[in-house]
Amino acid sequence: MSSLKYAILGTGALGGFYGAKLQKAGHEVHFLLNSDYEKVSQDGLLIQSKDGDFTLPQVNAYNDVKKMPACDVVVVALKTTNNHLLPQLLPPVVKDHGTVLLLQNGLGIETEVSQIVNNVTVIGGLCFLCSNKILPGHIHHLDYGQITLGEYAANYQPAGITDKMRKIAEDFETAGIEIELTEDLLLGRWKKLVWNIPYNGLSVILDATTDELMANLYTRTLVRELMLEVKLGAKSTGREIPDSFIQTMLEYTVKMKPYRTSMKIDFDESRPLEVEAIVGNPLRIAAANDFSLPLIRGLYQQLKFLDERNRN
Repeated sequence: MSSLKYAILGTGALGGFYGAKLQKAGHEVHFLLNSDYEKVSQDGLLIQSKDGDFTLPQVNAYNDVKKMPACDVVVVALKTTNNHLLPQLLPPVVKDHGTVLLLQNGLGIETEVSQIVNNVTVIGGLCFLCSNKILPGHIHHLDYGQITLGEYAANYQPAGITDKMRKIAEDFETAGIEIELTEDLLLGRWKKLVWNIPYNGLSVILDATTDELMANLYTRTLVRELMLEVKLGAKSTGREIPDSFIQTMLEYTVKMKPYRTSMKIDFDESRPLEVEAIVGNPLRIAAANDFSLPLIRGLYQQLKFLDERNRN
């Protein structure tokens, strides 16, 4: 087991789940919390999981990043709508020559983070996880959980499989988390968007869970058509997604337990939606390369309307 010290920025459905698994496996983990701080600092974390429930009665909980120790790996599990906070959050907690691991949805976020902190490695983590926070400090893991790791290089050039990726992967695997390493983070990000764009977007616009979207012929057809446009977006950046991958994502979702996506939960709670990172950034990148994605553009425009109306 490595001696890497981990910080979790954003102890919610995703960060709380993975951080708790790491601590349970014996790793040193420090959790930054906001509204859940009092509850978690007193009672710890409760994980209700398809792989077995467990509790951590005591965790290293903080409500101020300046009180946290400098860590080797800082896991950013915030929604991208909170990334404007990262210039204040990251510098105090990441060690010089440490690693920032972004477990976030969307495209282009590694470039932004690389400009915030110097002398660190930025790694993108693509999570295929069904998990919800149902109460403060209480996380319900419904399905899946694997992460694809890819190291960021300037302009998303393929960085290969690096030693830092391997060390982090080993730690996560000791915690029972399935890890895949990718030489090409940009391709990995586009592959994640194959799922995120149709299911997150349509779940909000159509007020539907994943099983409802897949049970109806018309919405299932629309999901597939949106996936094919994501494939076209990837092609605009020189990345190729095989049709077999799209079929695999459709089959995974059919087998998945009924799931309310993270964007739908944010919408239902009147929180800002991750429209720009998940839908807007891919649209702009494709357009800059003279590729048009009309279905995704229509999805984006509807989501922007619903997001603004919902928050007002």
